[in-house]
Amino acid sequence: MRVLIVDDHPLFREGLRAALASAVGIEVVGEAESVAEVPGAVATLDPDVVVMDLSLPDGSGLEATRRLTEQAAADGCGPVPVLMLTMADDDGSLLAALQAGARGYLVKGAGRDEVLHAVRTVAGGGAVFGSDIAARITTLLAGTRLREAGQLFPALTSREAEVLDLVARGLDNRRIARELFVAEKTVRNHVTHIFEKLHVATRAEAVARARDMGLGDS
Repeated sequence: MRVLIVDDHPLFREGLRAALASAVGIEVVGEAESVAEVPGAVATLDPDVVVMDLSLPDGSGLEATRRLTEQAAADGCGPVPVLMLTMADDDGSLLAALQAGARGYLVKGAGRDEVLHAVRTVAGGGAVFGSDIAARITTLLAGTRLREAGQLFPALTSREAEVLDLVARGLDNRRIARELFVAEKTVRNHVTHIFEKLHVATRAEAVARARDMGLGDS
């Protein structure tokens, strides 16, 4: 079983590689640190499963997963299975991972046996989720209200969530001000607070985060 590890933390990659390599029948064929490296690594190394972090230096593991799915569809073959292994334990990230095509989702800190079981299950065509996550999936998929920005980004106020959705739709601050019947300066303040809470530096990064979560649909 050939495994590709995608994570930008060298120490974590080293520990995960050691844990996987110690198991019979598993070979770590390579590592990647960014979204940009993933397609080439998959094409070159032909892994049976990709273990993917959610947060990468140049974007999201969700985007990398979607790219793999889209490329496989264009090539007329099935995508390489992706197991998300991440620090993110919020419902929005879990739902977005499912929508992106991930076959498994574990939170970092899961035990070695749980990780090995997940890798084998996903590589074999199954789906697997951490024991504390599985119980939430049915509720998540059933409730369309969970796609609302306020649910996906609980750190934001309801108004900030509304502004983020409009930003993700491509509206500039002037248009957003007209849509919400507020001053443009007020919108700028909301955007500043959104950047701070999402830990992003640019509008493009905020849009990418929002669209990863399914926001911005017209």
